[in-house]
Amino acid sequence: MYFMSKIDYSKQTIIVTGASSGLGAEFARQLAARGSSLVLVARRADRLEALADELTRAHSVTVTTIARDLGLPDAGRTLREELESRGIYATGLVNNAGFGTHSSFTEEDPDRLQDMIALNVGALVDLSRAYFEPLAAAETGVLINVASLLGFQPTPYMSAYGATKAFVLNFTEGLWAEAGGTGLRVLAVCPGAMDTEFYDAAGSQNADYGTKRLTPEAVVNKALATLDRRSAPPSVITNGRSLALATKLLPRRQAVQIMARFARRPHTQAPVAPAHS
Repeated sequence: MYFMSKIDYSKQTIIVTGASSGLGAEFARQLAARGSSLVLVARRADRLEALADELTRAHSVTVTTIARDLGLPDAGRTLREELESRGIYATGLVNNAGFGTHSSFTEEDPDRLQDMIALNVGALVDLSRAYFEPLAAAETGVLINVASLLGFQPTPYMSAYGATKAFVLNFTEGLWAEAGGTGLRVLAVCPGAMDTEFYDAAGSQNADYGTKRLTPEAVVNKALATLDRRSAPPSVITNGRSLALATKLLPRRQAVQIMARFARRPHTQAPVAPAHS
């Protein structure tokens, strides 16, 4: 078994995507409190600047902000090129940016579905590919990809979103194995329901899937505590583990029917969540 050395966050420069609110902002706060320099990426420049000012004042760390739509092609490669042209060489990456909707599939906007897949899957893969080698070469590189409890089973009425998170989970666990023997820690973080604007904007306020909502602080605490273990697993479920295990043990038909009962909502136009937490 390969044991990792302890992370010295004061020597890290970590990119956090979707950092303007929710889980991304909380990752930024806790990493800054540990002494990490940060690159914050999201579309809302005003929120990024406000968070950067907060973190700089509170922790005296270096914070760079990049206002960008990561759903555009070549998101990872262009970001790395821009940062390295400015002398910023990342040793860590938190792929948190994403969004979801909660509606029947026939009510989904086809263009919005394409945007969701481009951000939740395409941008995450491109960013991971752009940075995998330099992070693996770093003494204590960090790659965290935010998946979801919904990635463990089909989720009617959030079918496309859940499928993107199933991809993130399996993709990240594969990278965990490929990073074995290097200094790179790879972790898929799988939150259940959380107290963030993601759930409200997605229209899934009542679809908690039988799990208790956690605060972003509690989710990030568990994620970083898992990452700090000498032999960290490839993924961690922060809340709702019993649901993930139960649906794996049940016949597929029954598991999908249970998730449909949890997720069912009145017939309405599909609301859209912002860059997610």
